[in-house]
Parts: sequence; C-alpha cells; structure tokens
Amino acid sequence: MRRALLILVCVGWLAAPVAAGCAGAWAQSSAPEAGGAQSVDGVAARIEDDVLLESEVRELGAFQQLVDGSPKPRTDRIRELADQWIVRGEIEAAKYPPPSAADVDRAYTQLAAQFSSPEEFTKRCAAAGLTDAAVRRMLAQQLHLSRFLDYRFRPAAQIDAKQVNAYYQDEFSPQLKARNQSIPPLADVEDTIREVLILRAISDRATQWLDDTRSRLKIDIVSNGTQP
Repeated sequence: MRRALLILVCVGWLAAPVAAGCAGAWAQSSAPEAGGAQSVDGVAARIEDDVLLESEVRELGAFQQLVDGSPKPRTDRIRELADQWIVRGEIEAAKYPPPSAADVDRAYTQLAAQFSSPEEFTKRCAAAGLTDAAVRRMLAQQLHLSRFLDYRFRPAAQIDAKQVNAYYQDEFSPQLKARNQSIPPLADVEDTIREVLILRAISDRATQWLDDTRSRLKIDIVSNGTQP
C-alpha cells in the first residue's frame, strides 16, 4: 500500500481501522529521551503560522522504532507530522470524537501482543525511550486520525462486483497458489476482499487529498532545529 494513510496504515496490526491520529496534545509536550533525560526542544519546521517541534519528530521516530524496528528519515517524519497537522484541523472543524479509553486499551493490548512476551515489549519501549503513557497517547492519536479518514472517505469508496472478481482472480488466488494453499470459493471471501478494496480506495483518496492540501501550504523545514 502507498504512503497514503501514512498514519492510517502505520499501525496496520490494529483491528478496527487499519489505523492514526491527531489529538490536540501531540504538539504540547516534549518527548523524553531514552533513559528519561530531557533535551532542549527546538523548531523542526514551520507550517503556516504554527511550528512542529523537534520533540514531536523524535517521539514519532521512537514510536516507529518500536513498531517497525527503525525510524523513518527525519524529513519523512516531518512530512508525516505536517499531514497530521492538516488532518487535525479537519478533525477539530468536524468535532470528530476521539477514541474511548477502552479502544486505546484494546490497541495497546494488540500492539503488546506483537512481541514475544510482556517483558520484551517493556524492554523495547524502554529502548525506544517511550513511557507507557507515551505509547498509549500515540496509539490514541493513530486511532483518532485513522477513524476520521475512514469516516471522511469511506462513503466515496464504492466497490463493485467486477472489481471484487478482478482482485480475486489477479491478486488473491495467485498469492495463495504461490504459498501452496487452497483457494476458497469467491463467495466465501467476497466480503473480506471488498473491505480490502475499500481500504485501498480510502488510502488512495486520502493520499491525493493530503498531497493536494500540503502543496498549498507554506512549510519550511529547519535543518537542525532551532529554539522556538
């Protein structure tokens, strides 16, 4: 899947939304360095009349390290934060509700289950410099954003029987054949395939919208971060 839904697919192991988020707190506090040491914050980028902070860039990188094993390059993280900034404005305008505490707990449990043991998960969080509270906050952000993108773009993501059949013939069946697995009848997997294609359409529409919106914004990246 493309970068689109950068946030929407950044934690694809989440059950509900393939899922990302933009809660208001993401621009308000510094992320701790590994070992709990605080570093002086600075400006990573200026976007319109607002700023993105180095602490946000570091924290996103730490979360990516936890989930994916390594952070993306700094410029990619800044672009992702800029996209979050865009969607946050839409979320605030629409007054779209944040996920519940139960939803965040479920996402946290699903993330922890990706590791070999609770101890390994705790160890990896510490290695990334993330507290338990920070992980939960990032997950809440991911959920909030992904659900909003789904809410906004799903109505236009219409998939017909011809598209479902083409996916079944051209992608689904060949993949199972390559793994020497039996191929179920189309009727048994039609709903699953339709949802996959809907998510793909949402991703494409969200990517186009974010790219178009970002191109109209004034975004200045600061090379090494400066004091706000």
